[in-house]
Amino acid sequence: MSETATRIDRRVWTIAAACMLGPLMSGLDATMVNVSLDTIGRAFQAPLGLIQWVTSAYLLALALALPLSGWLVDRIGARRIFLACFGAFVVCSMLCGSASSVRLLIACRVLQGIAGGLLAPMMQMMMARHAGKHMARVIGIAAMPVMVGQMLGPSLGGLILSYLSWRWTFFVNVPVGLLAIAFAWTVLPRDETVTPRRLDVAGFAMISPGLALLLFGLVSAAHGDDGASIALCISAVLLGAFAFRALKWPSSALIDLRLFAGKTFRAAAATQFLSNAINFGGQLLMPLYFLKLRGTPPGLAGLLLAPMALGVFFALPIMGRLSERYGARAISGGGAAIALVGTLPFVFAGTEMPLPILAIALLVRGFGVGSITLPSAAAAYASVPRESLGHATTAINICQRFGGPVGTTGLALVLQFALANTAVPAAAYTWTFCVLAGLAAAAILAASQLPGAGSRA
Repeated sequence: MSETATRIDRRVWTIAAACMLGPLMSGLDATMVNVSLDTIGRAFQAPLGLIQWVTSAYLLALALALPLSGWLVDRIGARRIFLACFGAFVVCSMLCGSASSVRLLIACRVLQGIAGGLLAPMMQMMMARHAGKHMARVIGIAAMPVMVGQMLGPSLGGLILSYLSWRWTFFVNVPVGLLAIAFAWTVLPRDETVTPRRLDVAGFAMISPGLALLLFGLVSAAHGDDGASIALCISAVLLGAFAFRALKWPSSALIDLRLFAGKTFRAAAATQFLSNAINFGGQLLMPLYFLKLRGTPPGLAGLLLAPMALGVFFALPIMGRLSERYGARAISGGGAAIALVGTLPFVFAGTEMPLPILAIALLVRGFGVGSITLPSAAAAYASVPRESLGHATTAINICQRFGGPVGTTGLALVLQFALANTAVPAAAYTWTFCVLAGLAAAAILAASQLPGAGSRA
């Protein structure tokens, strides 16, 4: 392949730079807020059970907003939605920082979650339209600042809390966000001709509460709350009703479920789901292993976990070009295999394996996880007609976002059950790490159905 054929137009990189600013700020804000929860709780003299909703409410709002993304793109256009949501995110950041009570803060976080939750799908939509076959490479480079922001979020949040009020973890979004919006307004191309379609109100009334209740039920199950089973049952009924209605009347459905009939799209959706389950499940399990089983001090545990983030960071800039050359099947499948290799040492670690070996395993694991997601997403978008990108973006993002809570909840329940039924805590962690390794093996199988190099989606 010639250099001219592989060269990406400078305009595409400019669009990518503008697109990534929204998810960068959203991710940075999320990690900064997590650091400040204890400070916010003391400021409002609120219990932990109430304060955790500052984060959980954001996630629930995200679930409510995601199903609308495809309809909004068709109705209004990706650029307009991106700029409007970016502006709303900045306004809601100001409201969060100005909140006079914890309940008002939680309400503002709901609004912020609705706005911030749509930024990533809109970014992917515009990337898919303008980067074309180079999407995996472009989004891999564009995702690096987002990853850096998430990695630096806790440090920046701690620095702010050292000198300023917790309110500045929200206020800092305002000047930076306004500059970013001005840049995006200037460089993002105008929307193509939109094709207005009626909102599937009945479908929205089923899928949004269904997804929110699914997330609520999963979080509640992980904490052992009594209402988890009721929420999950209601969620199953609502999502089942939505699926029945969407398949019966696909032309007016909020999400076109016929996309899942395509082998590539179905495999990509499964790979996206499992990738997030592996990633977030590991983020839950690894700290518990170091802190609870090995008795590692928190500072050292943080240093031991850092290589996993570095592995992801190193993978992002190269896997896009590799996927163009070798295909999504090889790169996503290879990434899942590398993630499995990086997980296996923990299966056999017990309480004796040297910590430097585990740190190296985490670096390997992070590199593998960082290689799975973007090639499979690019394959999914390439497999659908251009006019179906709105539906595809919505479906892929839902699959991806819910892989995380399903993975963390499943592993938390396995660990709880194992600890309750064995007198040896190390054995409980061994069984739970086996489940995590099984998720990586399942991702290898899902990725094996993705297209190879030179094949058509």
